[in-house]
Amino acid sequence: MANYKDYMLFDKLPHTWCAGCRHGIILRAIAEALALQEIDKHKIALVSGIGCFGRVDDYLDINCMHVTHGRALPAATGVALGNPELKVLVTMGDGDCATIGGNHLINTARRNINVTAVVANNYNYGQTGGQYSGTTPEGSITSTSPYGHVEQGFDICKLAEAAGAPFVARTTPFNPVQMRELIKQGMQTKGFALIEVMDTCPTHFGRLNKFGNAAQMLEKVQGMTVPIQKASTMSEEEMEGKFATGILVNRFREDYYTRYQRIIEQLNGKGNVQ
Repeated sequence: MANYKDYMLFDKLPHTWCAGCRHGIILRAIAEALALQEIDKHKIALVSGIGCFGRVDDYLDINCMHVTHGRALPAATGVALGNPELKVLVTMGDGDCATIGGNHLINTARRNINVTAVVANNYNYGQTGGQYSGTTPEGSITSTSPYGHVEQGFDICKLAEAAGAPFVARTTPFNPVQMRELIKQGMQTKGFALIEVMDTCPTHFGRLNKFGNAAQMLEKVQGMTVPIQKASTMSEEEMEGKFATGILVNRFREDYYTRYQRIIEQLNGKGNVQ
């Protein structure tokens, strides 16, 4: 039986993330999800972008590709369409995925490309100094909004859902067992799957907004969660300052590659395509 250690590069440890950062928890959950499915290492491809969480590929013993900021999803699209036999994972932060790469997120979900995106949302650009991102909550203190952020942060999961993603889920590092199960289910989805992991950057966002020490930050974020079953019965006012966790969207949509191949086969049958 496969073990998460089979997919890790332990000689690359210790990792480069800050003390108290939960990216290591997400890294292990990804490795455990791979082990649970006993996927051949050569049948996995991971594409990562720029940012703290983009470094996750340094520690995994699988096929990896590190690309420019905000471009992980289009690069992964090329990998998935070029070799549909691969299980394609994409690891991004909130800036990489939804701010710099927001348009790519919309179109990858809209096209329903067969990739699984794991997004670590820590509400800021952690690697470059703690600047605000597209998900930074209104009123928050960041290095570029020292008097309070004036913009409303948007919901990555709702954006993916509205764009047509067939599988959308959310969790926190407080619940690593749920996290690995959601990543596994996302990888088993035929089409685009997004798993958002809500976290707090301990070096910048959490410190500037007085969330306490790393353990207190973890508990604070977990205290904002509401299981999706309960959230569905709560009003918008009751959900103020909270977010739903679990599987938020799980629906069937024919993925891009399957649909495209079916059209080609139909045209070949008519002799229109060589």
